[in-house]
Amino acid sequence: MVTATHEASHRLFQEHPEALTPVFEALGLPPPVKTDFHELSPDVTEIRPVERRADTVLMFEPDMGEHFVLAVEAQTKKDPDKAKNWAYYVAYLRAKYDLPVLLVVVCRDRSTATWATGPFESTVGPWTSQVTRPFVLGPQTVPEITSAAVVAQQSALAALSAIVHSQNPRAAAILESVARGLVSLEPDTTKYWFEVVEVGLESTPTRKNWRQLMQNVVTHFPGHRTLFEEKYLEGKAEGKAEGKAEGEARGEAKGVLRVLEVRGLPLTDDVRQRIAGCTDLDRLNDWLDRSGTVERAEDLFTEQ
Repeated sequence: MVTATHEASHRLFQEHPEALTPVFEALGLPPPVKTDFHELSPDVTEIRPVERRADTVLMFEPDMGEHFVLAVEAQTKKDPDKAKNWAYYVAYLRAKYDLPVLLVVVCRDRSTATWATGPFESTVGPWTSQVTRPFVLGPQTVPEITSAAVVAQQSALAALSAIVHSQNPRAAAILESVARGLVSLEPDTTKYWFEVVEVGLESTPTRKNWRQLMQNVVTHFPGHRTLFEEKYLEGKAEGKAEGKAEGEARGEAKGVLRVLEVRGLPLTDDVRQRIAGCTDLDRLNDWLDRSGTVERAEDLFTEQ
């Protein structure tokens, strides 16, 4: 079953491969630069009798230095069958691209991370034909980021740290530092990273703590019931239920009001009436985009 944690843990590297910094440091390579990567198809099925897909596959092509393929897998529990698939992924990608392959496995709990390091061997008698040794990004290898300044400089790594260390006794301190660092960024960037972390934390007590820290969020991960999405959809559903003729506009207006309410911003009668009475969808969409960042509800009406 693909969980929210699973999706966030590998999708992070598709959009922000710079989060692979701990891997590159361990290999003695310069810090990764986003422009040195491009995404490859994760499909590693040949004739398709059985579908096989790695989570994320990236090509690392720096101007200078060794080129190689990275296969990134998110693993939330021990799974001997998955270990067999990893051997196939490495062999297939090596043959297809004629390049070395580095398998990176992302784990949230320490026991799974220890298991995932392998080695996983294909052995007959005294002879070993193949050995698979993933590089594991887990509690043992991803740094605990507790500096807001580091978060602002390395947001992708900070998000990974928050997810990977969610079961750490120091998780609350890590989350607080990550939140403080993220709010210093541009509003859209802050919103994005807040939601990446929330999706990655899934339905855990740690996620509840994170939701309490969230102030500025928009939905980049539809369908995962993040705080913003819940409140927006609740308001929109209420609006649509009130009548088809003005359903869409009323739903957008309700969504804007619900987001402002969950952020704890005071709403005067005049503000409520102005938002609820608006029928301009473009304007409502603009208000919705800004409802997660304005300091006062009245600021929505200020032209940008």
